[in-house]
Amino acid sequence: MGWCLLSTPKQIAATSVSVFAAGAHLSCANVDTSSPATSSSWTTSARSTATASRSSPSSQMALVPSSAVGSPLIAEVDMGGSDPSSTVRATVVQASTVFYDTPATLDKAERLVAEAASYGSQLVVFPEAFIGGYPRGSTYGVTIGSRSAKGQEEFRKYHAAAIDVPGPEVDRLAALAGKYKIFLVMGVIERAGYTLYCTVLFFDPQGQYLGKHRKLMPTALERIIWGFGDGSTIPVFETPMGKIGALICWENRMPLLRTALYGKGVEIYCAPTADARDVWQASMVHIALEGGCFVLSANQFCRRKDYPPPPDYVFAGAEEEPSMDSVVCAGGSVIVSPSGAVLAGPNYEGEALISADLDLGEIVRAKFVFDVVGHYSRPEVLSLTVKEDPHYPVSFTSAEKTESTQK
Repeated sequence: MGWCLLSTPKQIAATSVSVFAAGAHLSCANVDTSSPATSSSWTTSARSTATASRSSPSSQMALVPSSAVGSPLIAEVDMGGSDPSSTVRATVVQASTVFYDTPATLDKAERLVAEAASYGSQLVVFPEAFIGGYPRGSTYGVTIGSRSAKGQEEFRKYHAAAIDVPGPEVDRLAALAGKYKIFLVMGVIERAGYTLYCTVLFFDPQGQYLGKHRKLMPTALERIIWGFGDGSTIPVFETPMGKIGALICWENRMPLLRTALYGKGVEIYCAPTADARDVWQASMVHIALEGGCFVLSANQFCRRKDYPPPPDYVFAGAEEEPSMDSVVCAGGSVIVSPSGAVLAGPNYEGEALISADLDLGEIVRAKFVFDVVGHYSRPEVLSLTVKEDPHYPVSFTSAEKTESTQK
Protein backbone atom coordinates (compact mmCIF):
# COMPACT_ATOMS: atom_id res chain seq x y z
CA MET A 1 0.00 0.00 0.00
CA GLY A 2 1.10 3.55 -0.64
CA TRP A 3 -0.09 6.99 0.19
CA CYS A 4 0.83 10.58 -0.44
CA LEU A 5 1.03 13.35 2.11
CA LEU A 6 0.44 16.80 0.64
CA SER A 7 1.53 19.71 2.79
CA THR A 8 3.44 22.89 3.09
CA PRO A 9 6.88 22.31 4.62
CA LYS A 10 5.84 23.56 8.06
CA GLN A 11 2.73 21.40 8.32
CA ILE A 12 3.27 18.12 10.14
CA ALA A 13 -0.17 17.32 11.51
CA ALA A 14 -3.78 18.16 10.66
CA THR A 15 -2.92 18.53 7.01
CA SER A 16 -4.46 17.53 3.69
CA VAL A 17 -3.61 14.04 2.51
CA SER A 18 -3.87 12.39 -0.90
CA VAL A 19 -3.41 8.68 -1.43
CA PHE A 20 -2.66 6.87 -4.67
CA ALA A 21 -2.93 3.10 -4.84
CA ALA A 22 -3.53 0.59 -7.62
CA GLY A 23 -4.24 3.25 -10.22
CA ALA A 24 -6.91 5.06 -8.18
CA HIS A 25 -6.74 8.49 -6.65
CA LEU A 26 -7.91 8.72 -3.07
CA SER A 27 -8.02 11.87 -1.00
CA CYS A 28 -8.89 12.90 2.51
CA ALA A 29 -8.88 16.32 4.14
CA ASN A 30 -7.73 17.28 7.63
CA VAL A 31 -6.19 13.98 8.62
CA ASP A 32 -3.95 13.88 11.69
CA THR A 33 -0.78 12.52 10.10
CA SER A 34 0.81 11.91 13.48
CA SER A 35 -1.37 8.77 13.63
CA PRO A 36 -0.83 7.13 10.23
CA ALA A 37 -2.38 3.83 11.27
CA THR A 38 -5.74 5.41 12.08
CA SER A 39 -8.64 4.33 9.87
CA SER A 40 -10.17 7.12 7.82
CA SER A 41 -12.94 7.56 5.29
CA TRP A 42 -11.53 8.29 1.85
CA THR A 43 -12.90 9.53 -1.43
CA THR A 44 -11.85 7.63 -4.52
CA SER A 45 -11.88 8.59 -8.18
CA ALA A 46 -10.38 6.96 -11.26
CA ARG A 47 -7.24 8.59 -12.55
CA SER A 48 -7.79 9.09 -16.26
CA THR A 49 -4.42 10.38 -17.47
CA ALA A 50 -1.01 11.21 -16.05
CA THR A 51 -1.82 14.90 -15.90
CA ALA A 52 -3.09 17.31 -13.28
CA SER A 53 -6.73 16.63 -14.27
CA ARG A 54 -8.78 14.30 -12.10
CA SER A 55 -12.31 12.92 -12.34
CA SER A 56 -14.89 13.80 -9.72
CA PRO A 57 -15.40 11.66 -6.59
CA SER A 58 -17.55 8.63 -7.28
CA SER A 59 -17.74 6.47 -4.17
CA GLN A 60 -16.69 6.09 -0.55
CA MET A 61 -14.32 3.49 0.82
CA ALA A 62 -12.46 2.81 4.04
CA LEU A 63 -8.68 2.80 3.87
CA VAL A 64 -6.31 1.90 6.69
CA PRO A 65 -2.66 2.80 5.93
CA SER A 66 -0.13 0.23 7.08
CA SER A 67 1.12 0.60 10.64
CA ALA A 68 4.48 2.28 11.13
CA VAL A 69 7.36 -0.14 11.52
CA GLY A 70 7.58 -0.78 15.25
CA SER A 71 11.35 -0.70 15.61
CA PRO A 72 14.19 0.47 13.40
CA LEU A 73 15.06 -2.11 10.77
CA ILE A 74 18.72 -1.47 11.45
CA ALA A 75 18.38 -3.27 14.79
CA GLU A 76 16.73 -6.30 13.19
CA VAL A 77 18.73 -7.10 10.07
CA ASP A 78 22.40 -7.89 9.63
CA MET A 79 24.47 -5.64 7.37
CA GLY A 80 25.01 -8.50 4.94
CA GLY A 81 21.92 -7.73 2.88
CA SER A 82 18.16 -7.56 2.97
CA ASP A 83 15.89 -9.82 4.97
CA PRO A 84 13.16 -11.04 2.58
CA SER A 85 10.63 -11.06 5.41
CA SER A 86 11.19 -7.40 6.25
CA THR A 87 9.20 -4.33 5.31
CA VAL A 88 10.75 -0.92 4.70
CA ARG A 89 8.75 2.29 4.85
CA ALA A 90 10.04 4.56 2.09
CA THR A 91 9.21 8.13 1.13
CA VAL A 92 9.98 10.10 -2.01
CA VAL A 93 9.94 13.86 -1.59
CA GLN A 94 8.25 16.03 -4.20
CA ALA A 95 9.17 19.64 -3.47
CA SER A 96 10.91 22.64 -4.97
CA THR A 97 14.32 24.10 -4.21
CA VAL A 98 14.63 27.54 -2.64
CA PHE A 99 16.52 28.75 -5.68
CA TYR A 100 19.90 30.46 -5.11
CA ASP A 101 19.44 30.04 -1.33
CA THR A 102 21.20 26.89 -0.19
CA PRO A 103 20.80 27.48 3.58
CA ALA A 104 17.04 27.92 3.14
CA THR A 105 16.91 24.79 0.96
CA LEU A 106 18.70 22.81 3.67
CA ASP A 107 16.20 24.11 6.23
CA LYS A 108 13.36 23.00 3.97
CA ALA A 109 14.98 19.59 3.55
CA GLU A 110 15.10 19.15 7.31
CA ARG A 111 11.42 20.03 7.69
CA LEU A 112 10.52 17.48 5.03
CA VAL A 113 12.74 14.78 6.54
CA ALA A 114 11.26 15.43 9.98
CA GLU A 115 7.77 15.08 8.54
CA ALA A 116 8.64 11.84 6.75
CA ALA A 117 10.33 10.44 9.87
CA SER A 118 7.27 11.26 11.98
CA TYR A 119 5.32 9.14 9.53
CA GLY A 120 7.60 6.17 10.18
CA SER A 121 9.77 6.45 7.08
CA GLN A 122 13.16 4.72 7.16
CA LEU A 123 14.31 5.73 3.66
CA VAL A 124 13.82 9.23 2.21
CA VAL A 125 14.67 10.08 -1.41
CA PHE A 126 14.89 13.67 -2.70
CA PRO A 127 14.70 14.88 -6.32
CA GLU A 128 17.50 15.59 -8.75
CA ALA A 129 19.41 18.78 -7.91
CA PHE A 130 17.30 19.58 -4.84
CA ILE A 131 20.28 21.23 -3.13
CA GLY A 132 21.59 23.80 -5.60
CA GLY A 133 18.57 23.74 -7.89
CA TYR A 134 17.56 22.55 -11.33
CA PRO A 135 17.72 25.67 -13.57
CA ARG A 136 14.75 24.79 -15.75
CA GLY A 137 14.23 27.02 -18.76
CA SER A 138 17.56 28.83 -18.56
CA THR A 139 20.05 28.95 -21.45
CA TYR A 140 22.79 30.73 -19.49
CA GLY A 141 23.10 33.05 -22.47
CA VAL A 142 24.62 30.36 -24.67
CA THR A 143 24.24 30.17 -28.43
CA ILE A 144 26.56 28.49 -30.91
CA GLY A 145 29.75 30.54 -30.84
CA SER A 146 28.62 32.99 -28.16
CA ARG A 147 28.17 33.30 -24.39
CA SER A 148 26.58 36.41 -22.94
CA ALA A 149 27.87 38.36 -19.95
CA LYS A 150 24.46 37.98 -18.30
CA GLY A 151 24.65 34.21 -18.69
CA GLN A 152 28.13 34.11 -17.17
CA GLU A 153 26.85 36.05 -14.16
CA GLU A 154 23.93 33.66 -13.86
CA PHE A 155 26.40 30.75 -13.76
CA ARG A 156 28.40 32.54 -11.06
CA LYS A 157 25.29 32.61 -8.86
CA TYR A 158 24.53 28.98 -9.62
CA HIS A 159 28.12 28.03 -8.78
CA ALA A 160 27.77 29.85 -5.44
CA ALA A 161 24.60 27.87 -4.62
CA ALA A 162 26.33 24.51 -5.24
CA ILE A 163 28.04 22.56 -2.45
CA ASP A 164 31.46 21.04 -1.92
CA VAL A 165 31.65 17.29 -1.33
CA PRO A 166 32.84 16.85 1.35
CA GLY A 167 31.93 20.14 2.96
CA PRO A 168 29.77 21.78 5.65
CA GLU A 169 26.50 21.14 3.80
CA VAL A 170 27.37 17.45 3.50
CA ASP A 171 28.09 17.40 7.24
CA ARG A 172 24.68 18.93 7.89
CA LEU A 173 22.92 16.37 5.71
CA ALA A 174 24.78 13.55 7.48
CA ALA A 175 23.72 14.95 10.84
CA LEU A 176 20.16 15.18 9.55
CA ALA A 177 20.13 11.50 8.59
CA GLY A 178 21.53 10.59 12.00
CA LYS A 179 19.10 12.82 13.91
CA TYR A 180 16.03 11.28 12.30
CA LYS A 181 17.51 7.75 11.95
CA ILE A 182 16.81 7.51 8.22
CA PHE A 183 18.69 6.43 5.14
CA LEU A 184 18.87 9.60 3.04
CA VAL A 185 19.32 9.88 -0.74
CA MET A 186 19.80 13.52 -1.73
CA GLY A 187 20.12 15.16 -5.13
CA VAL A 188 22.65 18.00 -5.11
CA ILE A 189 24.70 20.21 -7.38
CA GLU A 190 28.29 19.39 -6.47
CA ARG A 191 31.02 22.00 -6.84
CA ALA A 192 34.49 20.64 -7.64
CA GLY A 193 36.67 23.66 -8.20
CA TYR A 194 34.98 25.58 -11.00
CA THR A 195 33.14 22.61 -12.49
CA LEU A 196 29.68 21.55 -11.32
CA TYR A 197 28.27 18.03 -11.28
CA CYS A 198 24.72 16.78 -10.89
CA THR A 199 25.21 14.35 -8.02
CA VAL A 200 23.33 12.08 -5.64
CA LEU A 201 24.64 11.71 -2.07
CA PHE A 202 23.94 8.76 0.24
CA PHE A 203 23.76 8.89 4.05
CA ASP A 204 22.99 6.22 6.65
CA PRO A 205 20.94 6.39 9.88
CA GLN A 206 24.15 6.59 11.95
CA GLY A 207 24.83 10.00 10.41
CA GLN A 208 27.57 8.84 8.06
CA TYR A 209 28.13 10.06 4.51
CA LEU A 210 28.52 6.89 2.45
CA GLY A 211 29.36 8.13 -1.03
CA LYS A 212 28.03 9.67 -4.22
CA HIS A 213 26.97 9.11 -7.79
CA ARG A 214 27.81 11.75 -10.38
CA LYS A 215 25.54 11.93 -13.42
CA LEU A 216 27.43 10.32 -16.29
CA MET A 217 25.58 12.01 -19.12
CA PRO A 218 24.01 15.45 -18.69
CA THR A 219 21.11 15.94 -21.09
CA ALA A 220 20.96 18.60 -23.81
CA LEU A 221 21.84 22.08 -22.44
CA GLU A 222 22.69 20.57 -19.04
CA ARG A 223 26.07 19.93 -20.68
CA ILE A 224 26.92 23.65 -20.63
CA ILE A 225 26.68 23.80 -16.83
CA TRP A 226 27.51 20.28 -15.57
CA GLY A 227 30.56 18.10 -15.98
CA PHE A 228 30.46 14.38 -16.79
CA GLY A 229 30.80 11.72 -14.12
CA ASP A 230 32.92 8.61 -14.60
CA GLY A 231 32.79 4.94 -13.68
CA SER A 232 34.26 5.51 -10.23
CA THR A 233 30.95 6.80 -8.84
CA ILE A 234 28.39 4.13 -9.72
CA PRO A 235 27.92 2.67 -6.23
CA VAL A 236 25.40 0.26 -4.80
CA PHE A 237 25.45 0.29 -0.99
CA GLU A 238 24.67 -2.74 1.15
CA THR A 239 22.40 -1.56 3.95
CA PRO A 240 20.16 -3.21 6.53
CA MET A 241 17.16 -2.51 4.30
CA GLY A 242 18.70 -3.84 1.09
CA LYS A 243 21.15 -2.82 -1.61
CA ILE A 244 20.53 0.80 -2.61
CA GLY A 245 21.75 2.66 -5.68
CA ALA A 246 20.68 5.56 -7.87
CA LEU A 247 20.74 6.85 -11.42
CA ILE A 248 19.70 10.38 -12.30
CA CYS A 249 16.95 11.37 -14.75
CA TRP A 250 17.72 10.25 -18.31
CA GLU A 251 20.59 8.05 -17.16
CA ASN A 252 17.72 5.69 -16.44
CA ARG A 253 17.19 5.40 -20.19
CA MET A 254 20.75 4.05 -20.68
CA PRO A 255 20.42 0.23 -20.75
CA LEU A 256 24.09 -0.49 -20.07
CA LEU A 257 24.20 1.83 -17.08
CA ARG A 258 21.09 0.22 -15.64
CA THR A 259 22.73 -3.17 -16.17
CA ALA A 260 25.74 -2.00 -14.16
CA LEU A 261 23.43 -1.42 -11.17
CA TYR A 262 21.71 -4.76 -11.72
CA GLY A 263 25.12 -6.41 -11.78
CA LYS A 264 25.85 -4.93 -8.36
CA GLY A 265 22.61 -6.40 -7.03
CA VAL A 266 20.55 -3.24 -6.59
CA GLU A 267 17.30 -3.95 -4.73
CA ILE A 268 16.05 -0.43 -4.03
CA TYR A 269 16.67 1.58 -7.18
CA CYS A 270 16.39 5.35 -6.69
CA ALA A 271 15.65 7.56 -9.70
CA PRO A 272 15.81 11.27 -8.82
CA THR A 273 14.61 13.14 -11.89
CA ALA A 274 13.48 16.38 -13.49
CA ASP A 275 11.19 14.65 -16.00
CA ALA A 276 7.47 15.07 -15.31
CA ARG A 277 6.21 13.71 -18.63
CA ASP A 278 3.70 10.87 -18.79
CA VAL A 279 6.23 8.60 -20.53
CA TRP A 280 8.48 8.70 -17.46
CA GLN A 281 6.00 6.47 -15.65
CA ALA A 282 6.41 3.77 -18.30
CA SER A 283 10.18 3.90 -17.81
CA MET A 284 9.87 3.46 -14.05
CA VAL A 285 7.57 0.46 -14.39
CA HIS A 286 9.84 -1.09 -17.01
CA ILE A 287 12.94 -0.67 -14.81
CA ALA A 288 11.18 -2.27 -11.83
CA LEU A 289 10.21 -5.26 -13.97
CA GLU A 290 13.57 -5.48 -15.72
CA GLY A 291 15.65 -5.23 -12.56
CA GLY A 292 13.33 -7.08 -10.19
CA CYS A 293 13.74 -4.17 -7.80
CA PHE A 294 11.77 -1.42 -6.12
CA VAL A 295 11.97 1.87 -8.02
CA LEU A 296 11.65 5.15 -6.13
CA SER A 297 11.44 8.20 -8.39
CA ALA A 298 11.45 11.69 -6.86
CA ASN A 299 10.83 14.85 -8.88
CA GLN A 300 10.40 18.48 -7.94
CA PHE A 301 7.05 20.23 -8.15
CA CYS A 302 7.74 23.83 -9.12
CA ARG A 303 5.81 26.92 -10.06
CA ARG A 304 7.31 29.90 -11.83
CA LYS A 305 7.33 31.78 -8.52
CA ASP A 306 9.79 29.22 -7.10
CA TYR A 307 12.45 30.70 -9.40
CA PRO A 308 13.87 34.24 -9.32
CA PRO A 309 11.62 36.76 -11.09
CA PRO A 310 12.43 38.26 -14.49
CA PRO A 311 14.60 39.87 -15.70
CA ASP A 312 17.07 38.08 -13.37
CA TYR A 313 15.76 34.70 -14.50
CA VAL A 314 13.97 34.12 -17.81
CA PHE A 315 12.34 30.95 -19.13
CA ALA A 316 13.83 30.79 -22.62
CA GLY A 317 12.09 28.90 -25.38
CA ALA A 318 8.60 29.66 -24.08
CA GLU A 319 6.34 31.68 -26.35
CA GLU A 320 5.79 34.01 -23.42
CA GLU A 321 7.10 34.26 -19.88
CA PRO A 322 5.01 31.96 -17.62
CA SER A 323 2.81 33.57 -15.00
CA MET A 324 4.07 33.30 -11.42
CA ASP A 325 1.50 30.62 -10.56
CA SER A 326 2.19 28.53 -13.67
CA VAL A 327 3.39 24.98 -13.00
CA VAL A 328 6.77 24.56 -14.69
CA CYS A 329 7.52 21.08 -13.32
CA ALA A 330 4.51 18.93 -12.42
CA GLY A 331 6.23 16.25 -10.33
CA GLY A 332 4.98 12.75 -11.06
CA SER A 333 6.95 11.16 -8.22
CA VAL A 334 6.18 7.46 -7.90
CA ILE A 335 7.08 4.21 -6.12
CA VAL A 336 6.91 0.94 -8.09
CA SER A 337 7.25 -2.66 -6.88
CA PRO A 338 9.44 -5.35 -8.49
CA SER A 339 6.29 -6.80 -10.08
CA GLY A 340 5.61 -3.49 -11.84
CA ALA A 341 2.72 -2.53 -9.56
CA VAL A 342 2.52 1.17 -8.71
CA LEU A 343 2.55 1.36 -4.90
CA ALA A 344 2.24 5.13 -4.52
CA GLY A 345 1.81 8.01 -6.94
CA PRO A 346 2.29 9.37 -9.45
CA ASN A 347 1.40 12.74 -7.96
CA TYR A 348 0.89 15.82 -10.15
CA GLU A 349 -0.95 18.01 -7.64
CA GLY A 350 1.70 19.82 -5.62
CA GLU A 351 4.50 19.45 -3.11
CA ALA A 352 4.10 16.10 -1.41
CA LEU A 353 5.59 13.21 0.50
CA ILE A 354 4.78 9.99 -1.37
CA SER A 355 5.21 6.90 0.80
CA ALA A 356 4.85 3.15 0.61
CA ASP A 357 5.74 0.06 2.61
CA LEU A 358 8.18 -2.08 0.64
CA ASP A 359 7.81 -5.83 1.17
CA LEU A 360 11.35 -7.02 0.49
CA GLY A 361 10.06 -10.51 -0.18
CA GLU A 362 8.72 -9.11 -3.46
CA ILE A 363 12.30 -8.96 -4.74
CA VAL A 364 12.78 -12.71 -4.39
CA ARG A 365 9.42 -13.45 -5.97
CA ALA A 366 10.22 -11.17 -8.92
CA LYS A 367 13.69 -12.67 -9.42
CA PHE A 368 12.14 -16.14 -9.59
CA VAL A 369 10.27 -14.94 -12.67
CA PHE A 370 13.05 -12.88 -14.27
CA ASP A 371 16.63 -12.31 -13.10
CA VAL A 372 18.29 -10.15 -15.74
CA VAL A 373 21.87 -10.79 -14.56
CA GLY A 374 21.19 -14.29 -13.22
CA HIS A 375 19.20 -17.17 -14.66
CA TYR A 376 17.81 -15.01 -17.49
CA SER A 377 21.22 -13.97 -18.83
CA ARG A 378 23.55 -15.42 -21.49
CA PRO A 379 27.03 -14.18 -20.54
CA GLU A 380 28.71 -16.39 -23.13
CA VAL A 381 26.85 -14.36 -25.78
CA LEU A 382 26.29 -10.94 -24.17
CA SER A 383 28.28 -9.35 -21.35
CA LEU A 384 29.11 -5.90 -20.00
CA THR A 385 32.45 -4.52 -18.81
CA VAL A 386 32.30 -1.43 -16.58
CA LYS A 387 35.43 0.72 -16.29
CA GLU A 388 35.42 1.93 -12.71
CA ASP A 389 38.75 3.78 -12.73
CA PRO A 390 38.49 7.52 -12.01
CA HIS A 391 39.52 9.81 -14.84
CA TYR A 392 41.47 13.00 -14.19
CA PRO A 393 42.45 15.66 -16.76
CA VAL A 394 45.86 16.01 -15.13
CA SER A 395 47.85 13.38 -13.26
CA PHE A 396 51.31 13.60 -11.74
CA THR A 397 53.88 10.90 -11.29
CA SER A 398 57.25 11.08 -9.60
CA ALA A 399 60.14 8.65 -9.60
CA GLU A 400 61.53 7.73 -6.23
CA LYS A 401 65.03 9.00 -5.75
CA THR A 402 67.53 6.36 -4.69
CA GLU A 403 70.94 7.01 -3.24
CA SER A 404 73.84 5.77 -5.26
CA THR A 405 75.58 2.86 -3.71
CA GLN A 406 78.68 3.49 -5.75
CA LYS A 407 81.76 4.42 -3.83
